[in-house]
Amino acid sequence: MPTYATMSYHLETERLILRPWAESDAEEFCELLAERGKGKPPVERIRKAIGEMLAATAENGIALLPIRRREEGDFIGYCGLIVGRATLEEPEIAYELFQHAHNRGYATEASRAIVGAAAATGRERLWSTVGTWNEPSLRVLEKLGFTRDRVTVEGEAGEVAWLTRELP
Repeated sequence: MPTYATMSYHLETERLILRPWAESDAEEFCELLAERGKGKPPVERIRKAIGEMLAATAENGIALLPIRRREEGDFIGYCGLIVGRATLEEPEIAYELFQHAHNRGYATEASRAIVGAAAATGRERLWSTVGTWNEPSLRVLEKLGFTRDRVTVEGEAGEVAWLTRELP
């Protein structure tokens, strides 16, 4: 199995800063998760999840990072690499933003930085899995050069598009 460099955990773009999670992000992360429409998770559970993400990051060298707007300093979502439905060798890019931050190019800007960070680790390919209903995410991935590989049907998730992108 090839070894990969550790992903950069501090990324800055023209408008955004991506950096490692802190326990102090838990409250805002709960608010973001509540936008999914399934209630607000308990903050203690999310603090624990943040600790688990940090431990996984230390172990596997890839990370999901909170996104803050540079000028405003506010938390607007997350973006990064996860194993998800893929593998550590060919991880998935994942992102989620508050609804108020949609349609401003933030997901594309953050994801572009993550694609660059992934390429810098020596990886050769990334994946993304997205519900086929999620046109905005599919457009972001298209802008980043992802192409559809296949569609699967996964229980409650319904139709899931599998997209891939060669690196660099």
